[in-house]
Amino acid sequence: MTTYESEVKIIDSSDSKVYAMLSDLRNVEKVKDRIPSDKVQDLQFDQDTVSVNVNPVGDVALKIIEREPCKTIKFTTDKSPIDSFLWIQILPVEENKSKIKITLKAELNPMVKMMLGSYMEKFVNTFAEALTKIPY
Repeated sequence: MTTYESEVKIIDSSDSKVYAMLSDLRNVEKVKDRIPSDKVQDLQFDQDTVSVNVNPVGDVALKIIEREPCKTIKFTTDKSPIDSFLWIQILPVEENKSKIKITLKAELNPMVKMMLGSYMEKFVNTFAEALTKIPY
């Protein structure tokens, strides 16, 4: 598996608030207007799963497979052209400040890795940055 890690980002909210927001995917409803419609279409979600059509990858569904309160949320692809795991790590910094980091592990053959590697690296950093903009 190939691993992609985002830069560590700071969120101006407590780790417990960040975890509460991100561990229930129904909260996507609160921020879906911030998701670029040219990149993401057909957004559907419930408490544990979010599915979208992402340009240029295609249909992707992520399902939460593990929650460690206030620390980690782990996902796997439920429907995707690429088998992968993604997790969000959350660490407290201060009372109303926390750090996050996104890690993506994907099963990529060498040709796909060459074609999508830079996109995957950009994705984890863009995703981490987007999480800093959510009102917690």
